[in-house]
Amino acid sequence: MMQPHLIAPCGMNCGLCSGHLRQKNQCPGCNVQGEARPVYCQKCIIANCEQLQKSEVKFCYTCSIYPCTRLKNLDKRYRTNDGMSMLDNLESIKTSGLETFLQTEKQRWKCTSCGAQLCVHKKTCLSCEQAWA
Repeated sequence: MMQPHLIAPCGMNCGLCSGHLRQKNQCPGCNVQGEARPVYCQKCIIANCEQLQKSEVKFCYTCSIYPCTRLKNLDKRYRTNDGMSMLDNLESIKTSGLETFLQTEKQRWKCTSCGAQLCVHKKTCLSCEQAWA
C-alpha cells in the first residue's frame, strides 16, 4: 500500500523497499522517529541534513542546494541498479503533489501478472515470481 509517511526526504518510496516488504523485522521507513527508526536511516546524511531540518516541507527539493552531490549519487545508483529515480520522484511530488505521486506509484509498481506490489530491489514479483525488469 502506498502511504505518504513512507516517502523519504530523498524521494525514495520506502513502501517499495525490500526492508519494508519483508515479513520478519519489517522496516517502518525512514520517516519514523525514535528507536523504531532503522540504524541506517538514523545515520543517513540526507535524512539528517541540516538544510532539510529547517524546511517545513520535508523533501529535498525544498533545499537551496538541491540537488546536492549526495542526492545525485543516490539517484544514479538507483537509476542504474533499480530502474527508479529519486530526482524524478521528487520532481513529481513537487509539481503534482504527494497524493498524485502515490497514485502513480501504485500503478507503476503493480505486477502486471498477479497485481501484487513490486519491490524496487527485486527484478521479479515477490508473489508470483514474474520478471518485471
